[in-house]
Amino acid sequence: MPGIDLLIPFLIATLLFAYFPGPALLYTAAQTLARGRRAGLFAALGIHLGCYVHVIAAALGLSAIFLHAPMAFFVLKVAGAGYLIWLGVQMLRRRQGGEMTELPALAVRKSARRAFLESVMVEVLNPKVAIFFIAFLPQFVDPGATWPLWVQFLVMGTFVNLMFSSADIITVYLTDRVVRAVRSSSTTERVARYLGGSVLIGLGAHLALSRAQ
Repeated sequence: MPGIDLLIPFLIATLLFAYFPGPALLYTAAQTLARGRRAGLFAALGIHLGCYVHVIAAALGLSAIFLHAPMAFFVLKVAGAGYLIWLGVQMLRRRQGGEMTELPALAVRKSARRAFLESVMVEVLNPKVAIFFIAFLPQFVDPGATWPLWVQFLVMGTFVNLMFSSADIITVYLTDRVVRAVRSSSTTERVARYLGGSVLIGLGAHLALSRAQ
């Protein structure tokens, strides 16, 4: 593994990136707002597992393709942005009580499963995550270390992913506390669903307008 002179800056930078408010935290907050805490936690799990695709790709050097093939970045970006916007529209169009009222146990399980699958797709289709890992991790790997570079990429990428997921989980619980404090009517629930859907549409638009760094 890299020496302490690289590990300390790596830990500090990882914590800053993980807990600084950004699109990932907004996404888990949106899922929690629209579908509840269980769905928010499953969304965080989906993001976590989907992120390993990018960690492995970075370790194998595949993420560098996006730096040298703008069309590949563009295609994946458009697909990811379109999917986010579609999810947001579906949240806005969902009828009151479609998932959260009648037959609550079954509805909650179904909603959580859907949030999980959607989140895996959202993460895998986000080329900005691939660019992040290929730009961030090489600053802290040590070519002279005992462990091969690809192992260092996997270990450090896994740690980054775990820290990001810890921030997502905290966001879910904080969002849920706020929602529970104000949710006293169907109107409040409808507003929460509209807010969550709007956030997803905004994130999709942000991804669509983004560029590879």
